[in-house]
Amino acid sequence: MDKLRVRYPVIVEGKYDKIALSALFDTPVFSTGGFSVFNSEGTRALLLRLAEKSPLILLTDSDGGGRQIRSFLSGILPPDRVIHLYIPKIPGKEKRKAKPGKAGLLGVEGMTPDVLRSVFAPFLSDAPARPSSEPITKTDLFTLGLSGKAGAERRRAELAESLGLPGDLPANALLDALNILFSRDEFLSRFA
Repeated sequence: MDKLRVRYPVIVEGKYDKIALSALFDTPVFSTGGFSVFNSEGTRALLLRLAEKSPLILLTDSDGGGRQIRSFLSGILPPDRVIHLYIPKIPGKEKRKAKPGKAGLLGVEGMTPDVLRSVFAPFLSDAPARPSSEPITKTDLFTLGLSGKAGAERRRAELAESLGLPGDLPANALLDALNILFSRDEFLSRFA
């Protein structure tokens, strides 16, 4: 089945949540790194920059930790730029875990594709999730020496920091952020 397009970027708690959503939906998905978002100025700066360009969908687990992260992000992000989505409280444990979490509830990663599709249904679109212009590509990053070449990690860090983004963003996460912040033409004219 083809991925469904979601109108806005999505913020989730962890990497397994990101993997689950990226398998179903065509939209950038950013992880807070769980509770590390409380201490990561870089992650907060990234989310604030993204919120300047697009509304953000916030989806956290239904447990206490998910509520804490949601509350924290609600306090730092502009309220008119955050769309709160919620998963149902379903007892169980994720397949990769030996035992259920403290609350005994499935998290985002444990939701079935049908449940996730129904949660995102109001925000599905026939239009591309990314800007309608040609997107910035991995080839563009390679051509500019930002991936696949000696010193690429350092150059990515310098570019990210010049944009107020975390300097340790992997190439794919940087690419997702760049496609929200710039059109391809804007990016190439500014950084090529």
